[in-house]
Amino acid sequence: MPRLPQVPPGLESRPFRGSTAVGNGLLTWTMLRGLAWQRLLPDVYVHRAAHRPDNHRMWCEAVALVLPAGAALAGPSAAYLWGAGLPPGDAPVTVVLPRAARMRPHSRVAVTRSVLAESDLTVHEGLPVTTALRTAFDLGRRPPRTEAVVAVDALLHHRAVDLSALREYATQRAGWPGLPLLREVLSVVEPVAGAPMETRLRLLLLDAGLPTPLVRYDVHDAGGKFVGRVHLAYPGRRVAVEYEPGPPREPDLLRQEATRFHALRAAGWRVVRCTADDVLRHPVRTVRMVAAALRGRPATQVNGLG
Repeated sequence: MPRLPQVPPGLESRPFRGSTAVGNGLLTWTMLRGLAWQRLLPDVYVHRAAHRPDNHRMWCEAVALVLPAGAALAGPSAAYLWGAGLPPGDAPVTVVLPRAARMRPHSRVAVTRSVLAESDLTVHEGLPVTTALRTAFDLGRRPPRTEAVVAVDALLHHRAVDLSALREYATQRAGWPGLPLLREVLSVVEPVAGAPMETRLRLLLLDAGLPTPLVRYDVHDAGGKFVGRVHLAYPGRRVAVEYEPGPPREPDLLRQEATRFHALRAAGWRVVRCTADDVLRHPVRTVRMVAAALRGRPATQVNGLG
């Protein structure tokens, strides 16, 4: 296999404008067509060793290089940069452009257009993005409802935005598209929700008409000793609903989880354990499991995975 040439300093790990590198004498156009470089966008390249098709941060950096004036990374991409980690790595980079701005279409770029106040834009980790507040405002108005709640929950959980500030921001923008959805979202968000699938599970139960569970609830036994924290809880009925991302691979973690589960049972709690498959593919069955637990059926009849 041909040996890759030495990489000029500063071009090892991040996307760059090809014209800038050529203009600075670091590379030639002939070199950019060689094996060492991957073209991401028109005039945007990255070194092959740093190229990851599912690296959303890399794609955000690449798109930022070609944004027109007054535009910014927005929506799920901005939420990702604010720490919420929402879009899959191979998702298009979402950008917001002023009404009059133009940008060349690309399959890895999702363009939205909106009124953009200067106060809605900032630079975060070296990239132009919508502020966390504007990001939450935009995502909370974007259907479907469940994903809007997931997005706002994630931004609140990571403390990128404050709930009262978001409500005030929305109040000041009467007449904007999507405000009815945002008001519904703000009525059910939970800043302490720990993960997107936990939010989806909670909304599944609410939409099925079950009582509103407490989120991230600390369970204590009859003597007041801390037993464990559960994802969703109905303390009055001693029912916990847990989202299981998958069995822990580390033996120590597996033992800890088993000990916690048995301690909850010993404290008199029924535990309904749900996987992503339960939430996304078998919602009716999942609701029935939780409803059965709330009715007081024996825990052995309502526990289980898959």
